[in-house]
Amino acid sequence: MKSLNPVDNYLFGSWEALGNGAPMLVALAQICSEAWALPRSSDSFSLSGEAKAILFSARDRGTIELKAVNSAFDPAARMLAVYVEENEERTIAFRDPTQPEITVRFLDGFRELCHQGLVMHHIFRDFSLSARGFEIARTISRNEVQSWLEKATEFGIHD
Repeated sequence: MKSLNPVDNYLFGSWEALGNGAPMLVALAQICSEAWALPRSSDSFSLSGEAKAILFSARDRGTIELKAVNSAFDPAARMLAVYVEENEERTIAFRDPTQPEITVRFLDGFRELCHQGLVMHHIFRDFSLSARGFEIARTISRNEVQSWLEKATEFGIHD
């Protein structure tokens, strides 16, 4: 068997990283880190409905994961998406494999949260609300975000 040269190893590692969404995860982690290290003033700001829906869903546990389903047949079903663990038994996936724009809009809403310092990055694809994120999340009512929550997919932890 032919051994891989260093260039082949680099390309293989890069391909694996691309397959796991690493460039997007790194970019979002960087935004979170910068916003956390250099907090913005507490001036008022506005968030999209998608960003507010993510905040509302994460208000209790605060855990957010970005992941893709790389084994799905349909390309839109493989897209990187925002998952929020609402409680120990229920997770919400902010994705719609039949309407990719919805998945993208929620991912952009997540970017807004990172930019405002409302989310912090921990490891790999694991994020959480920041202290300020928890505070703001608890001011959002279900009625305010109901139409966006209806676009998400809800499933039990064992589904």
